[in-house]
Amino acid sequence: MRYDIRPCLTDDDFWRARQFLRDAYLANGRRDRCWQTFRLDYWRWHGLENIVRRPLQEFLFLWEAEDGRLAALLNAEDKGEAFLNVHPAHRNEALDREMIHAAEELLAARTPEGGNTLTVWCHSDEAARQALLRDLGYVRGDWPEYQRYRPASLPIPDVSVPAGYAVRALGDTASDSIERERRSWVSWRAFHPDAPDDQYARDGGAWYRNIQRAPLYRRDLDLVVVAPDGAHAAFTTVWFDDVTRSGAFEPVGVAPEHQRLGLATAVMTEALHRLQRLGATQATVSAYSAAANGLYASVGFTDFCLLERWVRSW
Repeated sequence: MRYDIRPCLTDDDFWRARQFLRDAYLANGRRDRCWQTFRLDYWRWHGLENIVRRPLQEFLFLWEAEDGRLAALLNAEDKGEAFLNVHPAHRNEALDREMIHAAEELLAARTPEGGNTLTVWCHSDEAARQALLRDLGYVRGDWPEYQRYRPASLPIPDVSVPAGYAVRALGDTASDSIERERRSWVSWRAFHPDAPDDQYARDGGAWYRNIQRAPLYRRDLDLVVVAPDGAHAAFTTVWFDDVTRSGAFEPVGVAPEHQRLGLATAVMTEALHRLQRLGATQATVSAYSAAANGLYASVGFTDFCLLERWVRSW
């Protein structure tokens, strides 16, 4: 089959891509063989707007079949990697090969020595794609992504927070600007624990407004744990897709000075209760480290798919 290949140039292209991912997710039995729709939202409004700060068309490419329908998306969170999002009705070696060659041309990163490098993500049980990657000179890398999932019907652990702490939705009490700054600070503390505080860019949490623009964002599923002094101690944002009836946790974090108090478990279990009440039938979360995998397994995310890095440099 021949495909028309082009970058994502318009809002209509982007909304078609979102719908394609939703359809593919359902066709794949609600497993992350392709990105979920929330991940595209989060990447566009956070990854591109706040981090990469490059135009969408440099990182998202559409494969359109002869009947006019989307068959696949090629995308990257940044240069040097590629995700092959192929609808299961179109999975075949020829299309995979075509997309990998396109990724090498469009998405490779330059190395300090003046060469090129590319990571292609592939699931551990996709034998045919792994064989193709080997044939093309790729080798399996380290640091895989554990794509964990759990039915919403599983019992939710009964968890309480220490005295003086409280779990609530973002914005339930303070003004938006104060809340965004507190949420921004706890995110910095959670994900940059060893960085000097003077590296933190105090912008009133303005970057967080981009995340709140994402189509699937819900204030009632953006949860924080508030410490006795009013500071945010932990957080999670959950992205609920009412079409697939799935809720995805991205991100989850705890400030270093509030760790080992069960706050991550508490904020996640509160989110699971909220998902149940909304009618979700599944929840998902991704992890890379042993600590994160242990946490998520403890609240019922015991099943997972393994997404691995395959790397080539030339």
